[in-house]
Amino acid sequence: MIFYHVISDAPKAAGQRLLLDEAHPNGVYRRVSAQMKIVKAIFACPEAYHGRQLSHEVKVALRELALERVRKQSYPRYPSRLAALYVSSTMEEAQRWAVYFAGLGRPVYGVARIKADGNCFIGDASKCFDGTVEESQNLKMAEIYWHNAPHPDGREPIPEILVDGEILIEDIIPFRA
Repeated sequence: MIFYHVISDAPKAAGQRLLLDEAHPNGVYRRVSAQMKIVKAIFACPEAYHGRQLSHEVKVALRELALERVRKQSYPRYPSRLAALYVSSTMEEAQRWAVYFAGLGRPVYGVARIKADGNCFIGDASKCFDGTVEESQNLKMAEIYWHNAPHPDGREPIPEILVDGEILIEDIIPFRA
């Protein structure tokens, strides 16, 4: 399968091979892991955090942990968001993500054309959510994400493709904001 990936965590090179699976996690996994001390405190005593402002990083960690729990329980054939590459089906779509990431202040090194040999999930980025101290709410929203039904109002999805397995970076197109 050929896809396009916005290189934003660290520079990559044409010809580079990546392996993403449960034993080889991605940058999302590392960012979630960095928040585990506060996440464990929230899980142990959520009422102590009601009304408190959570950082973006903690909200992401709460979301990703709920998404992973629901994936493992109900959708195990899908790639883990903690061990997948986030890709696009076209160069144009990847360029739009690159502009979006650059606008958030994330470094963008280029867009890679990749070949992936693994599992694939085509989801809807608009169904991502800010995690809260309410684990039941996070799990409900995670189910909506993985179930991947059309929006009830007919709204178009924002494609978010996850791939895992063996990945070859075939070419890199430099990004210019």
